[in-house]
Amino acid sequence: MNRRVGRSLTAAVLTLVVLAGCFVTDDTSGAGRLPDRITIATGGTTGIYHAYGRALAEVLEDRHGVETEVLTTGGSVENLELLAVGEAQVAFSAADAVTDAVHGTGSFDEPVDLRALGRVYDDFAHLVVPADSPVRELADLRGLRVSVGAPRSGTSLIARRVLTAGEVPESDLRVLELGITESLDALGTGRIDAFFWSGGLRTPGLVQLAEETPVRLVPLDGVVDELREQFGQGYRHGTVPEGIYGLDADVETLAVPNVLVVPASLPEEAAYALVATLFAARSELAEQVASAAMLDRTRVIYTEPAALHAGALRYYRDVKD
Repeated sequence: MNRRVGRSLTAAVLTLVVLAGCFVTDDTSGAGRLPDRITIATGGTTGIYHAYGRALAEVLEDRHGVETEVLTTGGSVENLELLAVGEAQVAFSAADAVTDAVHGTGSFDEPVDLRALGRVYDDFAHLVVPADSPVRELADLRGLRVSVGAPRSGTSLIARRVLTAGEVPESDLRVLELGITESLDALGTGRIDAFFWSGGLRTPGLVQLAEETPVRLVPLDGVVDELREQFGQGYRHGTVPEGIYGLDADVETLAVPNVLVVPASLPEEAAYALVATLFAARSELAEQVASAAMLDRTRVIYTEPAALHAGALRYYRDVKD
C-alpha cells in the first residue's frame, strides 16, 4: 500500500505488542486504560489537526501520564499510511481520505484495517486568494500559480476533485504542491496567486495571514452536488461565515467531516479511554483549538464508512444509558 505500508509490517506488529502489554490507569474518567505511549499523526504546524493533536497530547500527558509524540505530516493520506504501518496509534483524517483507505482505492493499494473513535469536527474547503485578486470562480484560475496542497494530504485530494468537477484541468494551471504553512508564506509574499486548503474554522495560520495581508475566499458551492453524486454523502454544502479571516460576507463552499481513527487492533479499553478523555477534556481542548468545542455526542457516531471501534461504541452506549 503506497510506499510506507509495504516496508513496515514488523514495526506494526511490534507496536501492537506494546499496546497490548503496556498500559497506565486512566484514574480521572474511570473509563478504562490507556497505553503508556501514543503517537498522534496530525498535519502542518499552522493547521487545526496539529493544534488539536498537541492539545490532546497535553491532556494525555498531564491528566494520565501518557508519553505522547505529535507528528507533523502532510495531512490525511499520510496520517492513514502512518496508522497502517504502526507508526501512529491515533490519526486525524478527512472522511473522504478515510473512505479511500477503508476501500483500498485512490492513494491506497489495499484496505487499511482501521476503526473510528468519532467524528470530531467538519473541514471547509478554502480557495484562498488576495483580496484584490481578479479570481471570482474556479475557471479564473487558468494560467495562474496555484497550490493544491501537500502531497498525500486531504487538501490535495479535495482540490483535485474540485478542479475536475469544475472542469478546470490541472494542465491549465501552474500547479505547486505546498503544505498549509508553505502556501500561507507563498501567498503572503506573492509567489503564488491562490491556494487550496481544507481545514476547520478558524485555521490559525490563515487567521494570522489575513491580519497581515487581506484575503478572500472563492465560492466552491457549484461543485458540491456533483462531488456528492460521485463520492457520497460525506461531502455537503457549507458556509464560511462573514467576519472569519476578515471576510465581508458569507462564502458558500464544500464541507467534509473529520474523523479520529485508530488501528482496528487497538484494545477495546484503550479506545474507550481515549473517547472518554476527549469528552472529559472538551472544554480544556477548546481553550486551545476552537474546533474541539464542536465535538457533539449527537453527531460523533456518524463515521461511515469507517466502523466505530468497539471501545468507542461501548462508551457512547454507556453515556446514553
